Amino acid sequence: MSTSIKPVCAIVGAGEGLGASLARVFAADGCDVALLSRTAAGSAEAQTAARQANPSGRTLYVEADASKAESLEAGLKSVASQLGAVDILIYNVRGSVSFKPPLESSCDELREILDVEVVGAFAATRAVLPAMLERGSGTILYSSATAALRGSANGLLYATAKFGLRGMAQSVAKAYAAKGVHVAHLRLDCDLDVPIVRQMRGASFKKENTAQTDDVAQTYLWVHKQPRSAWSNEVELRPYTETWTI
Repeated sequence: MSTSIKPVCAIVGAGEGLGASLARVFAADGCDVALLSRTAAGSAEAQTAARQANPSGRTLYVEADASKAESLEAGLKSVASQLGAVDILIYNVRGSVSFKPPLESSCDELREILDVEVVGAFAATRAVLPAMLERGSGTILYSSATAALRGSANGLLYATAKFGLRGMAQSVAKAYAAKGVHVAHLRLDCDLDVPIVRQMRGASFKKENTAQTDDVAQTYLWVHKQPRSAWSNEVELRPYTETWTI
């Protein structure tokens, strides 16, 4: 196994938008960055962002499919062998889901999103935890959404998955925080300023009504750097214009 004097940050779901911002922010902070996604093209923006932010740092792309636990396990094993044990795991994956009433949703659809949102997160967590526990330190950050706290008439599939992810974050934290592993569930209670949102909103798009991905990534870094006497497990993010009820 390779060793690194720099922290190793592995980002699962390193696509454009937040994935690229996370790569840029953690690389700029001095991390070697591993980007895991299904295709190299999908992480091209993140690769460029990390390399520009820290030309002397190491940036590694590893092919991995978040819907397949064995693929994630193999991908993270490859990261450890090439860069060193993972210090920071960011699980930044959203399953593909349509919003519709419960009776119009299928068991197969539920299994599909659970594989990505929950089983994938669990597989990635299990892959990095042993080295973190041996070292006595580590950070695991899960990207999430408002659906982790509140269901909706057409959101059974998404809410069920996000509730599961939040429960996992709490359980892993309670099991291993005292052994030095900081686990946090970051709930994005807003839309991000990314191309698909701009396209969907069209002329009604207003930048101030969305979260800027670099700013969100800076919050992830802040959570990672929290002192042990003041760790957060639940963090919510939204722009100042967002209305909210929970």
